[in-house]
Parts: sequence; structure tokens; C-alpha cells
Amino acid sequence: MPKLPEVETTRQGILPHLLKQTVTRVIVRQPSLRWPVPERLSKILKGEALQDIQRRGKYLLLYFSCGCLILHLGMSGKLRVLSQAVAPSKHDHCDIIFANGVVLRFNDPRRFGAILWTEDDPLQHPLLVNLGVEPLLNGFTSSYLYRMTRGKKVAIKQLIMDAKIVVGVGNIYANEALFLSHLLPERPANSLTQKEAGALVANIKKVLRQAIKVGGTTLKDFLSADGKPGYFAQQLKVYGREGLPCYICQQRIAQTRQGQRSTYFCIKCQQ
Repeated sequence: MPKLPEVETTRQGILPHLLKQTVTRVIVRQPSLRWPVPERLSKILKGEALQDIQRRGKYLLLYFSCGCLILHLGMSGKLRVLSQAVAPSKHDHCDIIFANGVVLRFNDPRRFGAILWTEDDPLQHPLLVNLGVEPLLNGFTSSYLYRMTRGKKVAIKQLIMDAKIVVGVGNIYANEALFLSHLLPERPANSLTQKEAGALVANIKKVLRQAIKVGGTTLKDFLSADGKPGYFAQQLKVYGREGLPCYICQQRIAQTRQGQRSTYFCIKCQQ
């Protein structure tokens, strides 16, 4: 599933091609996604200019003067910016065609993605209103994370992956940030000191920014808006490296399961 860096990479990739461009047509080939695509979407958007594209968690928000299109890539979704002449393939479920000849194409083999419409504040939409802070904004601080850990015995890795506390810290990035912070993933959240919380916040920001810079992590079926995979996977320190030597101490990287997800760590560096 594309995580925050992949979604942000997509946002940055499509924005220059679509900003201030006017929609001429919307083609919906498959309306049955995670939720039905609005039937009147073509009528609503025709003649409307795209004002901005923002991201909230893993949702993309396409703002028009009459409302906002809320997109989610689901498990396997992709957004591509293409020429109108490019023929659709099997899983290309929706095209938004603009007056400059550019097509924003939504592809989703598993159909767990979403294309929704609201005329209200999208940040108050039921899917977004309870999301936690954005990890790359000023609200995600050492004080905030320290406060959120008080009284919580849950493992620190599970806490930082809780979207009601902080959005977008997926499994790969949680593993990497905990390694850089010298924290065991299974350590109880309420045992963190203020200093440790500060280090973890800084390293979460660091790994997410690095991933965005190089286009996100290469996943099985993720492609960015230009059709190219990300390459952050080449920089991973622990994730997917079970049995290989730690880059710092040469101890073999260990692997376990937490909440149905693989967890990777160095038992020596992350005491």
C-alpha cells in the first residue's frame, strides 16, 4: 500500500501539470471502487479549474471552486499524468481530462482505492476528521509525542503507526526511524523519556523526507505519477534485512512480528 512518501511524491508529480487547468471531461469506466464513484462527477467537474492539490495523511485533496475531490490509492492504486492519446489499460478506472490535453488517470487493480466528492470542508469528512498530526508539520514535536505516550503500555512501534496519533508512519518508515533512534520496537511507549521522544520525532521526519526526496520506497506495485518506481529501498538500514549484518555493529538483523506486520531491528544497537 502506498504510504505517505509515495502519496506526497504523487502529489508533487501531478501538481505542475494540472494546477489551474480546466476539466473538460470525466470518464468513469469502473464506478465500483471501495465506495461507489459519484454518478454526477463528470457533470460536477466539467468546466471547473483545479485550484490546488493538498495531502492529508494518505488522502489527496483536489480543490475546485465548487468542492473537493478526495482520492485514496488503496492497496495498489496509481495516479498517472498522461497524454489523452494514451489508450487505457485493463485497470484504468477513471480519467479526468483537462483542457491542456493532459489526462489524470486512476489505475487500481485491487479496487480498494477511492474517488469521493464533497462540497464541504474535506478536513471535516468522516474519513479525515479523526486523523492525527502530520509528521512533517510543526505540530509533530517531542512534547506532543511524549504526551501521547503517557499512560500507554502499547509497543512504541505500534503507537507511532497509529493514524489517530500521527499519520503516515508506515511499517517500513517506523522500522527505520526506531533503528536510527536506538529504540527497540517492542519497548512500551510510556517508558520513553522526553529526550528519546525528541530523537524519535526527528528521525521519523528524517526518513520520511529522505523517502520523499528520492521518490518513495519501491513497493511491489507502486509507481509514481511519472511511471517510475521510488528508490528509497536502496537506503533501508534494517527493513527487509533479516540475517544480514547491521551497518553499524555487524550484529545480524533480527525479525519478529508485531500486529501482523514484520518488524526488523538490531538487538545490539536498539537496546
